[in-house]
Amino acid sequence: MRTPFTGVGTALVTPFTKNGDMDEAAVRRLGRRQIDAGIHFLCPCGTTGENPTLTAAERLRMIEILVDESHGTVPILAGAGGYDTRELIHAAGEMARRGVSGFLSVTPYYNKPTQEGLYQHYRAFAESTPLPIVVYNVPGRTGVNVDVSTLARLATIPNIIGVKEASGNVSQMCEIVRAVPSDFIVLSGDDALTLPLMAVGGHGIISVAGNEIPAEMVKMVEAAERNDFAAARAVHARIFPLMSVNFIESNPVPVKAAMAAMGLLEEVYRLPMVSPTAASKEKILAVLTALGLLKGVLA
Repeated sequence: MRTPFTGVGTALVTPFTKNGDMDEAAVRRLGRRQIDAGIHFLCPCGTTGENPTLTAAERLRMIEILVDESHGTVPILAGAGGYDTRELIHAAGEMARRGVSGFLSVTPYYNKPTQEGLYQHYRAFAESTPLPIVVYNVPGRTGVNVDVSTLARLATIPNIIGVKEASGNVSQMCEIVRAVPSDFIVLSGDDALTLPLMAVGGHGIISVAGNEIPAEMVKMVEAAERNDFAAARAVHARIFPLMSVNFIESNPVPVKAAMAAMGLLEEVYRLPMVSPTAASKEKILAVLTALGLLKGVLA
């Protein structure tokens, strides 16, 4: 039986209607597409979901829809983080009442806490809920890195069960795997680094590309879990251009543009996110064409 929050979790985009409202029908449709593709868990309301521009009500409604659509078949790891610990605890409590399975909690941003501040922040959060928490370390966005020693301390708290490591620092990833218990879930935060991390003991990926190609991401990661790295590398080599082009501009702009081209949603963003440049769109479309994704069929 699979350990929850291992394998592939898709960092879901938030679809909007042409008038800028959250597209509830598209949320349900995209959630069903993920589940049917065999995804292992879902991660709504994160960076890829344009979390900073969602209202509290929208976050809760998105969770309600996905919990209803999944019928308990896949866990829902909801994005819940921020720079105000008290507000985080309140928001997470509301999400828990909607049936989430756990929380993906980004480090406090802007106020740049010390390592002790990070530890106390997550400790307070963990003490406020019985649900599992995955630390989300993305220093390029938050301005603060979770040091390996701090993460090792956090790993001793029973319901802090893992980390989404998006530092892009492969050496730090290796150090984390060595420093934490073997059952502490270490997930890549970068699609392209999934296999390197799994090769040294990581447990999977919270994926942007999973929005476009969930079945292919599952195929790659499950091959790595079987130690069939030859098969995993073959998938990786084929889909690497998509993993790369998804970050040609700030996430989630490219992935939403790609999904719009695939006919999966309306290409609508909330400011300050805007449509990619014409040059970026040309590169995105070239990758989608090469993979056969513009036909709406996974190549």
